[in-house]
Amino acid sequence: MGPQENASLPVRSMQVARALAAAGVAGQVRELEESTRTAAEAASALGCDVGAIANSLVFISDDEAVLVLTSGRHKVDTTALADRWGRGKLRRATPEQVRQATGQAIGGVAPVGHPRALPTVVDAALADYARVWAAAGTPRTVFPTTAGELVRLTGGLLLPVGS
Repeated sequence: MGPQENASLPVRSMQVARALAAAGVAGQVRELEESTRTAAEAASALGCDVGAIANSLVFISDDEAVLVLTSGRHKVDTTALADRWGRGKLRRATPEQVRQATGQAIGGVAPVGHPRALPTVVDAALADYARVWAAAGTPRTVFPTTAGELVRLTGGLLLPVGS
């Protein structure tokens, strides 16, 4: 087994762990007893600031699924972000669209491990934290990372996403 392999992880989280290992990411996927479905739950379970939680939100823009990794400390201003990103209107994807685009369920969407890479924005607010936590494919799995590493992993853009 490689450094990321943990046979007890759920299948979706194993896919994420393999993607992280392939990208040379040192942070290990871990499964928690408590749910990390919301940023507040994740922050409580991990004992960190809610702003250090990187929520993976899927939107539809120009008939394409896109990923926005946002700090748990604020909501996405979809109009302002679409303008900054140079994209058409952003609307929240349905649970079915999220699963189709990522292979993962809402509440556990990871930044990686999808059937294909999605156009991605990483919230500039995540750069305020030395370590951030992102979901790893299920509502109970997470991994430690940084804003810079998320940009590298996703090929995304670092942009402000709040108003």
